Amino acid sequence: MKNIGISGNQGKKIAGFENLRIWQKANELMTEIHNIAKRLPMTEKYRIRDQIERSSASVSANIAEGYSSYYYNDKIKGMYTARKEAGETQSHLRALESRKYLSEAQTKKLIEEYEGLVRGINAYINYVRDKREASKSAS
Repeated sequence: MKNIGISGNQGKKIAGFENLRIWQKANELMTEIHNIAKRLPMTEKYRIRDQIERSSASVSANIAEGYSSYYYNDKIKGMYTARKEAGETQSHLRALESRKYLSEAQTKKLIEEYEGLVRGINAYINYVRDKREASKSAS
């Protein structure tokens, strides 16, 4: 971990994965999802709320886990899991919309943001694959 000198973070140690734009975006979306979930009725607490909170949190957690893995294949596997969790979260967003907890516009915006995140995850997977291939060539 390293120190960063950004206002509000002076002296704060951050993990390497926190520098990844995909992790930052996943974390931002998770926060937004959790804020939406807080407003759901109590009858949904152990239903859709629990599901969407878990899947949205799992996206950033799996990005961090993949990034932190030593082996290239484990890095890629973590990103595949993050991508699947992003898809699950999109499905839960549609469920919230169909139950009238989210407007069509809110749902569309969040789904598009998750699509952008998935594109970023795919780009990172390609980057790791390229590094893996380069390391094989160098051997």
